[in-house]
Amino acid sequence: MNLLAPPAIFLLGPTAAGKTDLAVALVEQLNCEIISVDSALVYRGMDIGTAKPDATTLQRAPHRLVDIRDPAESYSAGDFGRDALQAMQDITAAGKTPLLVGGTSLYYQRLLAGESNLPQADPQIRERLSAELQQLGCPAMHQRLAEIDPESAAKIAATDPQRTLRALELWELTGKTRSQLWLEQVRPEFPWRLLQLGLAPAARSTLHQRIAERFAKMLEQGFIEEVEALRARADLHLGLPSMRAVGYRQVWQYLDGDYDRTALLEKGIAATRQLAKRQLTWMRSWQKLNWIQSDAAELLPITLSATRAFLDGEAAEKSLQPLILQVR
Repeated sequence: MNLLAPPAIFLLGPTAAGKTDLAVALVEQLNCEIISVDSALVYRGMDIGTAKPDATTLQRAPHRLVDIRDPAESYSAGDFGRDALQAMQDITAAGKTPLLVGGTSLYYQRLLAGESNLPQADPQIRERLSAELQQLGCPAMHQRLAEIDPESAAKIAATDPQRTLRALELWELTGKTRSQLWLEQVRPEFPWRLLQLGLAPAARSTLHQRIAERFAKMLEQGFIEEVEALRARADLHLGLPSMRAVGYRQVWQYLDGDYDRTALLEKGIAATRQLAKRQLTWMRSWQKLNWIQSDAAELLPITLSATRAFLDGEAAEKSLQPLILQVR
């Protein structure tokens, strides 16, 4: 660990693990500032279904990179990498510690990888590929990618049209696979020393229960009405990244009459559980992630002690031992 580098903290974890509550508590007792690492929180007007912190919480602990895009606009991992890097530099310059909080794994990966030299999107190629996507469907496009670049296809879900099309576009632009292009990237050393925390409950059943309770509460709070307002806009449709956010697609299809409210509840919970499973699968491969138990009674005091040790240039792992969790 380079003790001369400024400190930063990553707080990862699956959806509904309790990341925001812990982050706000840390901000209130440490000289930190939060940067959101969530691909849905960037969008304005998408509050209930994203579990966006309310105004009171944001006043207690301001979050950067929240409400920075209209839902009709796109926001890529590259955009996040540039924005987060600038936010970290600003926070560090102000004498504070950046605290990055969220579960969008691709954003963390992009930030650590540094600025990409990959070619920019080509409008004509992207338009043609998008038309083929509409005609053939995402699984067929993903199968095409698997034949060209099996390594990338193994890392991209067959239901992820955005990343599938980007990988195909890179192949057409360069004649090289996405995997080859990433190997050619020059990755400078990350200029912060990191404390990386993964947050999850001890039992997967606890996470599932929290997901179910939270989605039911979202419906009570007006999630359907929120999506109704978005759906009424002529410039929004289910093909946009914003509307593919977990929960929004399910409510939109409910409003289209595809199923009843009981099925909506079941489908919303199932989709959120699938998201949490994907997040955990990726995070288990994270090299220096210290998993800690979110439902432990001593979560806050122990995490505070470990974080203070880290900020003082000491090892945090020993302090975290009572919370250490084996995630499977």
